[in-house]
Amino acid sequence: MIVDVATYADGRRGEVQDLSGALQHCRGQVEGFLWLGLEDPGEDELARVAEALGLHPLAVEDAVEGHQRPKVERYGDTLFVVLKALSYFDEQSAVETAEVMLFVDDRFVVSVRRGRSRSLAAVREALQADPERLRRGPHAVLHAVLERLVDEYEAIDLELERDVAQMEEQVFSPERSSDAERIYYLKREVLEVRRAVAPLVTPLKQLLAGGGDEELGGVDGVDGTDGGEQALLELRDVLDGLVRTVEHVEGYDRLLTDVLNAHLAQVSVRQNDDMRKISAVAAMFAVPTLVAGVYGMNFDHMPELDWRWGYPACLLLMLGICLGMHRAFKRSGWL
Repeated sequence: MIVDVATYADGRRGEVQDLSGALQHCRGQVEGFLWLGLEDPGEDELARVAEALGLHPLAVEDAVEGHQRPKVERYGDTLFVVLKALSYFDEQSAVETAEVMLFVDDRFVVSVRRGRSRSLAAVREALQADPERLRRGPHAVLHAVLERLVDEYEAIDLELERDVAQMEEQVFSPERSSDAERIYYLKREVLEVRRAVAPLVTPLKQLLAGGGDEELGGVDGVDGTDGGEQALLELRDVLDGLVRTVEHVEGYDRLLTDVLNAHLAQVSVRQNDDMRKISAVAAMFAVPTLVAGVYGMNFDHMPELDWRWGYPACLLLMLGICLGMHRAFKRSGWL
């Protein structure tokens, strides 16, 4: 369905009544550009937009199917950009991924959103409040979306850093706990973030290079020919934040692997310690059991059977042996 549609000329928003009017705007030689926002569009709806705007069938197919790897591709004069929008839920320490796809041309921006995300709505509101930036055209929208999503990546990076630090502290605390499952799920979340952010580094570097790749080169507003130095500075700042986030996330992945190995080693050490204690206690009970077993046999001629103090002496002997073994185990560290 259509989330929002408007035309923008001289940094100001112009309303469009319906999809037909929006597409008619792009066919005419009018000033400004169209920004059409779609949420979970159907194949027929997206095909109608693609036919009117001349979108490439392969890009449209990717937008219909979804579940694409983050990438930036050029089809003629149109850029097709696939991004991942991430949301962090503190209660569950969970990361949810939505998909954002952009078709960027000199005349229009078509944004396709799949999954729950408020990123594009926030970008539109921020751009409408900054007409000077909006005057730079559709590629200003692309820069703003990239900037917004990378800011969200950096915020989630901080949340993951806190979660990993808490997990590390808990694993090495003296209290016994079963953390293997939590470490595994946290590692899964880190991997999901890594899949969302890492593949985007190379395409952004190619865009920043301004034509180093034949498929991406020569894009106005990205390589600096029309967008100017400000566009390059914005894209470079976005790339720096993205690379920093990728480095941190990869570090969390390695650290969680080490934490999991340390936790499993601690579990093994504690199990060995428990087995030593159990063995020590079993040994302490074995001697009294042996003595009691001997005197429990039914024979007439046994030592001390007729001795008045035989029974208490036997008990004292067993107690003394147990105390001696306890002291020996205590010295050796088994208890």
